[in-house]
Amino acid sequence: MSKRRRYWLMKSEPDAFSIDDLERVGTEPWNGVRNYQARNFMRDGMKIGDKVLFYHSNTKVPGIVGTATVASGAYPDETQFDRKSDYYDPKASREEPRWHLVDIAFERKLSRTIRLEEIKQQAERLGEEFALIRRGNRLSVFPVSADQYSFLLSLE
Repeated sequence: MSKRRRYWLMKSEPDAFSIDDLERVGTEPWNGVRNYQARNFMRDGMKIGDKVLFYHSNTKVPGIVGTATVASGAYPDETQFDRKSDYYDPKASREEPRWHLVDIAFERKLSRTIRLEEIKQQAERLGEEFALIRRGNRLSVFPVSADQYSFLLSLE
């Protein structure tokens, strides 16, 4: 069985949960994802030790701001069961949870933000399939290749 490491980009709005928040708490459940494809990436694709590019979205200067690692296997997102949560899902049950998450552990903050604008300028190098710059993509969690991960960090 292969122990090959995988690489991911995970988006968060900094006023909801920022890289500074992750640094402060150390490890955090990545809850509230309500897109089936993003959930499937976490539930079926992520393994402990996988590397994560932490991306601030929906902010004045969107971009990659840090790195993290996957710190747990997937497990049910508790917010789906909490009627008071913005992420409550009345169709979810403990017997058949609909939403899963993984824990993410802080690794480091980048010395500067790798801005979305810069990333778009590298479209040819990253490839057309790179989800962050693909038109219409709204995924908050998606895989990146080892080459894309290394190249993006080289822009720091």
